[in-house]
Amino acid sequence: MIGDIISATLILVGCTLALTASIGLLRFPDTLSRMHAATKPQTFGLLMILLGAVVRLGRNLDSGMLILAGLFALITAPVVAHRIGRLAYQEQRARDGLMDRRDMDAPDRD
Repeated sequence: MIGDIISATLILVGCTLALTASIGLLRFPDTLSRMHAATKPQTFGLLMILLGAVVRLGRNLDSGMLILAGLFALITAPVVAHRIGRLAYQEQRARDGLMDRRDMDAPDRD
């Protein structure tokens, strides 16, 4: 009974965070702001939903797969956000004339 309440609460919090992330994607004006809305609350919301499902499943074999899915989301979300942010920043600088197109083709040195 208490496990069901905890599970439902975690899933509800996760769904609320995912909803705020989707509203942020629609409302924010530029790419970097939208990227922030797409990565931060969305990833945390997914983790809350997965944690709620793990609490509900208990000692089931599927709980391990949910934990792996959460770890995969934690590993990939920051990398994707970094690449999108860097590309958006470079494109904006190229559009404003602050960067030459050849600078965008140079290999990463950082």
